[in-house]
Amino acid sequence: MSAGGFVKDKVVLVTGAGGGIGRDFAIALAREGARVVVNDLGATVNGEGRDISRAQSVVDEIKAAGGVAVANGDSVADWEAANRMVAQAVETFGRLDCVINNAGILRDRYFHNMSVDEWRAVIDVHLNGAFYVSRAAAPHFKEQQSGSYIHMVSTSGLIGNLGQANYSAAKLGVAALSKSIAMDMARFNVRSNCISPFAWSRMIGAMPTETPEQKARVERLQKMETSKIAPLAVFLASDQAADVSGQIFSVRANEIFLMSQMRPLRGMHTAEGWTPQSVAERVIPALRPSFYKLDRSQDVFDWDPV
Repeated sequence: MSAGGFVKDKVVLVTGAGGGIGRDFAIALAREGARVVVNDLGATVNGEGRDISRAQSVVDEIKAAGGVAVANGDSVADWEAANRMVAQAVETFGRLDCVINNAGILRDRYFHNMSVDEWRAVIDVHLNGAFYVSRAAAPHFKEQQSGSYIHMVSTSGLIGNLGQANYSAAKLGVAALSKSIAMDMARFNVRSNCISPFAWSRMIGAMPTETPEQKARVERLQKMETSKIAPLAVFLASDQAADVSGQIFSVRANEIFLMSQMRPLRGMHTAEGWTPQSVAERVIPALRPSFYKLDRSQDVFDWDPV
């Protein structure tokens, strides 16, 4: 690989790195001098099956270009497996500097039709998986007095989307998890940030294209390459991001955004306390102009990618 050095000798574990965004992360990190653990269960988009050849293929590509990487086929949704992949990083390279929680599946369904299995499967991979891998790495980061977490989230959770109650809830949960990690582990010089990506990958390749609006959205997404997300991830894994923690970024082609976080918008108080009637008559009319609409991601990001 080219003589990059932005993350020279850093050891980075990237989950779900057998394709798409995760693959681009692994390759970009290796190009900049990192030693990479390429994790991928090799499952389908909905979480079925297993094939470590996807991870090994990325490792082979990195090695062919002169980089350093090893493959791992464990599931992030299993606590013991999460510990194994972290242990592999430490045993192979002697340390672990960064965890990128990228692995994910989809089980899209409108809420009123969603099964318990569809709910649990997505929560297990995205939210539980992010906790398992992050928690497994925490003792190593604490001992080193350094480390970085990068969690992939989504505007489906940050803003909203149809037919993704499981995915939206999991991704918003990951954003809260990241903030808690950033706060709890700051004393150990450990930071935690999120990236909400816009990119065309197999995770969203099955999106419906039945209406003109759906077709237009897919066409916009197809213009956004997964490789555009990698530079921000490499930066966040580097020492130059030492003072960046607890943030949520979004990348959309050549645009990078800092996303807002929950804060009070407006408030009212009364010395007498509230009754249901006074809430109806005074509070709601005053607050209503600031109510959020039932916006979806594409309603907020409604311009063509740059």
